[in-house]
Amino acid sequence: GDLLPADGILIQGNDLKIDESSLTGESDQVKKSMDKDPMLLSGTHVMEGSGRMVVTAVGINSQTGIIFTLLGAGEGEEEKKVKKGK
Repeated sequence: GDLLPADGILIQGNDLKIDESSLTGESDQVKKSMDKDPMLLSGTHVMEGSGRMVVTAVGINSQTGIIFTLLGAGEGEEEKKVKKGK
């Protein structure tokens, strides 16, 4: 049940199954392997197995961050950055 904190590409895995229902709404666990579907997304949960990944995106650049930004949840952070820059 570990939560993935970042987006990444699977580089090593052993019977890895991920619960992507928080992003897709699909309740089935998704089997991940290096050959088929190596993308791991932030905000999803590891249900079985183990693996290693190369991190490709964090924070507002991750899939979860992009969704939150589109929903307006990231507006406060952007305003803070603008104020710090002035």
